Amino acid sequence: MKGITVKQPGGPEQLELTELATPKPMDGQLLIKVQNAAVNRTDIITRQGKSGYMKNPVLGVEVAGIVEDVTGNSPFAVGERVMGLVNGGGYAEYALMPVDRAMKIPDNFSFEQGAAIPEVFLTAFQTLYWIGKLTKHESVLIHAGASGVGTAAIQLAKHISDAKVIVTAGSQKKLDFCQQLGADVLINYKEKAFEEDVLKATDGKGVDLILDFIGADYWEKNLASIKQGGRWVLIGTLGGGVVPNVNLMALMAKYVQLYGTLLTPRSDEYKANLAKEFTEVVIPYFENGSIKPIVDTVFPIEDTAKAHTYMEENRNIGKIIIQVQGN
Repeated sequence: MKGITVKQPGGPEQLELTELATPKPMDGQLLIKVQNAAVNRTDIITRQGKSGYMKNPVLGVEVAGIVEDVTGNSPFAVGERVMGLVNGGGYAEYALMPVDRAMKIPDNFSFEQGAAIPEVFLTAFQTLYWIGKLTKHESVLIHAGASGVGTAAIQLAKHISDAKVIVTAGSQKKLDFCQQLGADVLINYKEKAFEEDVLKATDGKGVDLILDFIGADYWEKNLASIKQGGRWVLIGTLGGGVVPNVNLMALMAKYVQLYGTLLTPRSDEYKANLAKEFTEVVIPYFENGSIKPIVDTVFPIEDTAKAHTYMEENRNIGKIIIQVQGN
């Protein structure tokens, strides 16, 4: 089979389409004939050699495809369309998926749409509900609102919790798209001090929950934007991972609950439980059309380096998809 590996840690030019042995499923695994994979920030970090937790030489943590082979007891049969998280290996013609992580692709969705769901929607669901404890009619500040996780989080927060959704993004085009998905307050972080608009939108109280992809650069602004006793979930460090001269008393005075999380290095059991609850809670919204995966651009597998560059330039609204095989 063909798959994408990394010649040596570095830029997109280090990605290589090469011939590899087709993996063989063990008990509890499905062999998936991959139709589409998707690009994630974790793939870029892994390509750069910075992650330290990816053992599979083939990149890619989410796929959509067709069950090719089944071992042991499985609710899925050969030929079924499934999507889900894999432990690396997604950028290839075949990949192994733990059976308890596989999710049926809704009948009304293409493989491209299926590939746009697992990582970002599970991350958004995890951060909003398992960690962020978002409840009905609360307020949430979602940074990078037009990103894959951002577009997923906007929809989940509106449809499940009827939350007041405040988003930041770097262009009017991205903000307009966030509004179409249900965002209530739109802030161009390049033009405004977002914390001022957040306080205006919350009558000076601050938001109940922050989903923070940025990290260091937004530390003080996030602290100003959050209400007393609010929850702050750190899921990325696009603006740096080190905050100099942190005033811990400022956190304590607002009794902020600060959480850090990543999904990819979580245990197989955690991901399986997350996929199970997500399937029960969210898949019905996909099936009735109220929530949808957002596909920005599709690149053939031969152009995976271009797909990585596209993400690193922050050009996407929603997901960047890799076409592995014809649909």
